[in-house]
Amino acid sequence: MQVMPKKVELTELFYDLVFVYAISQITKILHHTENEQHLLENFVVFAIVLVVFLNTWMIQTVYTNRYGKNTLRDILFFMLDMAIVLFMSNSFTGPLANWFYPFTFATGALTLTLWLQYLLVYLTAKDPNDRQIGKLYLWILGLKAAFLFSSLFFSLNLAIIWALLGTLLGWIMPSFFTKAMRQRPINFPHLLERLTLITIIAFGETLVDIAPYFTVKTLDLWSVLIFAIVSALFMTYIAQFDHYIEEKRQAESGVLLIYLHYLILFGLSLITVALSFIHEEHFAKSVAITCLYIGLGLFYLGILCGSRYNKTGLSPTKNLAFVFVVSLGLGASLSYWMASFSGIVGATFGVTLANALNYIWNLWKKQNVGEQ
Repeated sequence: MQVMPKKVELTELFYDLVFVYAISQITKILHHTENEQHLLENFVVFAIVLVVFLNTWMIQTVYTNRYGKNTLRDILFFMLDMAIVLFMSNSFTGPLANWFYPFTFATGALTLTLWLQYLLVYLTAKDPNDRQIGKLYLWILGLKAAFLFSSLFFSLNLAIIWALLGTLLGWIMPSFFTKAMRQRPINFPHLLERLTLITIIAFGETLVDIAPYFTVKTLDLWSVLIFAIVSALFMTYIAQFDHYIEEKRQAESGVLLIYLHYLILFGLSLITVALSFIHEEHFAKSVAITCLYIGLGLFYLGILCGSRYNKTGLSPTKNLAFVFVVSLGLGASLSYWMASFSGIVGATFGVTLANALNYIWNLWKKQNVGEQ
């Protein structure tokens, strides 16, 4: 059965715009980290908030992929969700106690709008597989919303645990129903295009954050190398997801493709923060290096997971994964040892350039051999 193309509508792209702002706000959680203890605390908050936003985007994207028709109803849901996301993006400032309850209420409201969309699927679908998927998401989203709204009545410490549990359930539960979801396969090219677009948005945020290196007063060799780091990461990403991946896949749930992009987007957010602050004295170099190399590790792990979808004969070898691990270890060691702006930038440039060239060259070579 041929995979029918599904156009990415302009309303979907408009919906993505609000996440440009959301991602920029989320990275600010890590901006004022000054030591390892604060890094751990802020990273936990950063990770949870990022999961909340990405999970919302992913569920909405999967719904649109299967059932979206760009009708007035779909557009109205998009607009409502965008307004809620804008509010959420501006709510997590100051101490946690100040923003936790409004943010949690808004997250519950956003979950409820997704629940309503799947309720309409369940009530109107004629295909039993669609009704089954609608029912599954009603349970997943209903459980998440119940945890979030009920947490509003608890004291702060208990409310955080309760809301976190609901968030994690809503994030993880879809992975347990991949068999049922394959009965109504995802439109793989459409999902891939949407995930690629949100990743490009994340790269855009990275470019915005490194822009201060490119002024009359700050432009130098290290500015060029920082840009080269981002470019090498981008080239690695598009080589994998634009050139080597098999787009015309059938009977796919899309679950792995979605979850591996969590790794890539988490990684890019950490890389963005680190590249922005490695030159500032108030930002401890050890913290910047930790952020940077955790981010790189997550990014490359997502790339390797994505190779599962590659065209026949283009699976990366164990040697490629070994090069990723060794290069990251060497780069991190050199960065910690030198602990200077130029040292960190130079080491990271070497890591990202070597990995980009090695990954692209090896798979390109295998692709050419396969075509002969």
